[in-house]
Amino acid sequence: MDTFALIVTVAVALFFTYTNGFHDSANAIATSVSTRALTPRAALAMAAVMNLAGAFLGSGVAKTVSEGLIETPQGSKGMGILFAALVGAIVWNLVTWYFGLPSSSSHALFGGMVGAALAGGTDVLWSGVLDKVIIPMFVSPFVGLIVGYLMMTAIMWLFRRSNPHKAKRGFRIAQTVSAAGMALGHGLQDAQKTMGVVVLALVISGNATFDDPIPVWVKLVCALMLSLGTYAGGWRIMRTLGRKIIELDPPQGFAAETTGASIMFTTAFLFKAPISTTHVITSAIMGVGATKRVNAVRWGVAKNIVLGWFITMPAAALVAAAAFGIVNLVAL
Repeated sequence: MDTFALIVTVAVALFFTYTNGFHDSANAIATSVSTRALTPRAALAMAAVMNLAGAFLGSGVAKTVSEGLIETPQGSKGMGILFAALVGAIVWNLVTWYFGLPSSSSHALFGGMVGAALAGGTDVLWSGVLDKVIIPMFVSPFVGLIVGYLMMTAIMWLFRRSNPHKAKRGFRIAQTVSAAGMALGHGLQDAQKTMGVVVLALVISGNATFDDPIPVWVKLVCALMLSLGTYAGGWRIMRTLGRKIIELDPPQGFAAETTGASIMFTTAFLFKAPISTTHVITSAIMGVGATKRVNAVRWGVAKNIVLGWFITMPAAALVAAAAFGIVNLVAL
């Protein structure tokens, strides 16, 4: 029964990664598709490959997720908590995908873990949640907004005397690189989050300890599921990011993607903080768009997106708590 619970929980974790992939594929490629730098299928294929590569670049984020947010729950109850956390995250991912709202899969997962832990009587490491989740949740969008604005301002100044058509053609080519960097950063951040959950499941079941290195098979299957989900695409959210916030041109797309990728690599390697790729790229797009003129950004759409950010963690937590209640009645 314990082995069966482990297999089911790992399978659900991998399905969460798949939903993360198609939910967040827009983060990496919406700008390059909307500026016609890449065709949708070429962009998705490139993003899938780079997501796979990014998953093998580090393990700091995975360690934060597995050890830094909740006390390690024990036994079958612990596996039930982890299962419920994943259910909460998956449900919220599917709801926001249906409505085309680019919410954070990462914060859905963290909210699910907190909600399930509280429902199951497991301690939440609030200092870890504050330092690694809440503070980055508020800081990273502001950083994305400001850095995106400054990046685009610098590009406009450097290329102020360039032929506009030649400059756009050059930036359309450069966007291939910046989109690849975004996808690599997404793999670095988001594949590791599921790795952390799978490692936690292995520790709960007694098949691993936190001192062990992450097994290669865990890295591989998490990366593959993220890549498969990415290739499946998230067209509803892609339209929101690529068109509804602002109509982007190639220099703006390059600036937004470069900003997003830079922030993701910095936070993963320096702070081991699992930030939201959705928050970073969305705020970078807003910052880039504001250089055109402030009202060029459709702030009404932006307001709805930001509202979605704030309700993601509590909503996923509530679903996870309800899911644990059901699991507790049926299986524990």
